[in-house]
Amino acid sequence: MVGLLAQPILHNLVVNPSGLARAGLFVGVFAVAPTFIAVGLLLKHRFYGAYEFTKFGAVGTLNFFIDLGVLNLLIFLFGISSGIFFSIFKTISFTVEAGNSFLWNKYWTFNKRNSLSVREMSRFYMVAAAGGVLNVTAASFIVNFLARPENISPNTWANIGALAGIFAAFLWNFIGYKKFVFGAKRLAIDL
Repeated sequence: MVGLLAQPILHNLVVNPSGLARAGLFVGVFAVAPTFIAVGLLLKHRFYGAYEFTKFGAVGTLNFFIDLGVLNLLIFLFGISSGIFFSIFKTISFTVEAGNSFLWNKYWTFNKRNSLSVREMSRFYMVAAAGGVLNVTAASFIVNFLARPENISPNTWANIGALAGIFAAFLWNFIGYKKFVFGAKRLAIDL
């Protein structure tokens, strides 16, 4: 999935990417992901939360490519990589990513098999909304308010901004999902 989602990103960042580059990206991601998960599995007995964190990282990687893939697809389709439309595109890409994140993190990362509840979904989307504000604000600030270096294309600059937004929200999301959403039974916080 990540290899496929990386294709519109590659298209926007590299002028006429070769078939070899496209295939290499697809195969490279396919090889790295299981290795990352295996390391977390090996470390889970030595470091509390290591396996959860590597699974969160794997889901985060998929979310990263969903976020950037949707963003780059919208940039490609509309030919716009800055301004208010960039912020709208970034909001759309984040929203798609958040839906994917909920399902994968609930059922795989944090292994919660209970049925969907309004309370859990509300908590998730509260954390995700705060993460989304961090994500979209950081990305939009870089793209729309920082001067783009002359040697960097507008599409590359849009992706640099998007990366900054994703990383700004990553740690917030892990802690929020683990403690507030999927570990909520252990907390004395009630909505």
